[in-house]
Amino acid sequence: MAGNPRNGRPYRRLVAAVKALGHPCARCGHNIDLKLNARHPMSFTLDHAIPLALGGSLLDPANARSMHRRCNSAKGARLGPTPPKTSWKW
Repeated sequence: MAGNPRNGRPYRRLVAAVKALGHPCARCGHNIDLKLNARHPMSFTLDHAIPLALGGSLLDPANARSMHRRCNSAKGARLGPTPPKTSWKW
């Protein structure tokens, strides 16, 4: 029985490589504080541009991008960054 691939060395390497790029959040565009606790809503998470649930590759660097934990949760298993909701009615 195989373990969770997200706990494996290749996945951890991918997370470290994307984190080291220091890119802002792919959804909201704000910087990500890499010193925050991993459970903090504004901490770094690895997002998959094509969600795994829709056939995206877990380990493809071209499918990986930086995102805040909160933004990643709000995006869910949808394609694209989905712009954040605003309180302004235009």
